[in-house]
Amino acid sequence: MSSTKNLRERIIASARIAVEELIKIAKEPIINHDEETPSLAADRLKNAAATKRLVIFDALDILARIDAEEELLNSEQDGPSKTDTKQGFAERRSR
Repeated sequence: MSSTKNLRERIIASARIAVEELIKIAKEPIINHDEETPSLAADRLKNAAATKRLVIFDALDILARIDAEEELLNSEQDGPSKTDTKQGFAERRSR
């Protein structure tokens, strides 16, 4: 079990690095204001903007999954909670 936990922790660390790389991509300007660069066509601008949007949403999805995995790891360390039983609310409260 500890090897699985170790692998999950390494995956989480790698995912954090991936999010940092996606942030770098999202920060890059779509249009460079160089005189050497010809003006971009509208379809290329649209594709670049769509790519930025995709990068941002991918980073947010990865962060959400990181949070879920960290919560799962923490709950595994703490052990099962009182509400993790197969009993319903009334059965737990009847004691």
